[in-house]
Amino acid sequence: MNKVDELLLKEVIDESIEKASAYNIRKNGKSIERKISPYINIIPKKNKNGLDIYVKENTKFGIIHIPVIISESGLKDTVYNDFHIGKNSNIIILAGCGIHNDKHEDSQHDGIHRFFLEENSQVKYVEKHYGSGKGEKIINPVTEIHLKNDAKMTMDSTQIKGVSETIRVTKAILEKNATLIINEKILTTDKEKAKTEFEIELNGKNSSVQVTSRSVATEKSYQEFYSNVVGNNKSYAHISCDAIIKHEGKVLAIPQIFAKNVEANLIHEATIGKIAGEQLLKLMTLGLSEKEAEEIIIKGFLK
Repeated sequence: MNKVDELLLKEVIDESIEKASAYNIRKNGKSIERKISPYINIIPKKNKNGLDIYVKENTKFGIIHIPVIISESGLKDTVYNDFHIGKNSNIIILAGCGIHNDKHEDSQHDGIHRFFLEENSQVKYVEKHYGSGKGEKIINPVTEIHLKNDAKMTMDSTQIKGVSETIRVTKAILEKNATLIINEKILTTDKEKAKTEFEIELNGKNSSVQVTSRSVATEKSYQEFYSNVVGNNKSYAHISCDAIIKHEGKVLAIPQIFAKNVEANLIHEATIGKIAGEQLLKLMTLGLSEKEAEEIIIKGFLK
């Protein structure tokens, strides 16, 4: 990897990749490095681009890294990764995509990730998206989650900056006592566009989901947030969409909740507004400029 590749990798993966139990690095549409372990196997798909990642039953504290970096202008890359998590396992997965494009042709990555969590397994999934350069950077992640009885998944998804366009789709099906927690953070600037869709089915008794989406749209950027949660059993859902707009930024939020069972408790909250003047004044009295104060508030909001 060259210096640009290393910088992209550093933006989307916080930790040293060599310390991971298993990893696969994808650069410009091809896998360039891979590591497996006795309890985590990574197998390339035969009929399309992508991987099957298998985690054995009772695997504890395994760490998997699957970053994608693109530095070739005009490249359109699609990858299909399936994660098969065995019973009673506890795994951390760090993913994400970094694109550098300094030319006129669009660079694009579409990542379709499917998670199959067996009974009583746990996954923390961390995904970061980042773009740099003057050219168009398009990232379209699709995440499909299947949680068996008593399984739990936490998903932290962050769009750091520089992504020109994105459509982010998350679908989930939860069985008995399954828990899904999603924390999403998106920052758009310039003329960037971001669309987020959540489709969640609470099929099992006592299944639950919590989605917290925080976004900031500045300059002339535009964001859309859609959620559709269906409670088919005794279940609980809390969906929260909070957004800050600045300059000519625009945000559209459309919630939908559908209770098909008398014991389905579904809640949706959406708040869109500008940075509070009181917060700005308080920071500016400390000697900060208005711009510096705004940056601190936005950073804290997306923390």
